[in-house]
Amino acid sequence: MEDFTQYRKTAPVNLALISANILVFLWVETHGGSESTDNMLRFGAVFAPLIVEAGQYWRLVTAAFLHFGIEHIANNMLFLFLLGDHLEREMGHVRYLFFYLLCAVCGNLCSLAWDLLRGTYAVSAGASGALFGVIGGLLYALMRNRGRLGDLSTRQVALLAGLSVLFGLTDRTVDSSAHIGGLAAGFLLAGLFLRGRRGQPPRLRRA
Repeated sequence: MEDFTQYRKTAPVNLALISANILVFLWVETHGGSESTDNMLRFGAVFAPLIVEAGQYWRLVTAAFLHFGIEHIANNMLFLFLLGDHLEREMGHVRYLFFYLLCAVCGNLCSLAWDLLRGTYAVSAGASGALFGVIGGLLYALMRNRGRLGDLSTRQVALLAGLSVLFGLTDRTVDSSAHIGGLAAGFLLAGLFLRGRRGQPPRLRRA
């Protein structure tokens, strides 16, 4: 029983995702640089013409593991470390992995759609779509759990989400469409991925 409790307290998938992001960053940084546009394209950043015209759809996934410089990855991984563990424990390991990847793809799809709509194309990369998906998933989990999830509250996470989106909208270098798309996808997908998980009130059945 003690081993099972300890297992439930761990979040190995979130740790693995953080490690993967860091390893990819170090590899890119030492093989051409993470702040070189051409190099980031070489390693799989999102760029609308390469996805739509060349059919390189894999970029919707790879871009989520690429970051422009040390500050970019440090900020994203810090937030993922602080928030991701909570959602993985609530959602379960395998579900959390698929949830994270789907949110990353949804965020990048929104970024792609926005570029196509405007007709101006930017090179985009970062885990922010997936990270905002985690925030959206936490908001759903908090609503389902009556406003508390471990040491998190709905007010804390909602404030974080609001300030992060607002900051993105005021900074032209931030891909706000990926943030908003990831946040919306995370909230909606959490309804599917948290179905049947612990935290739901037991159903009543008359005997």
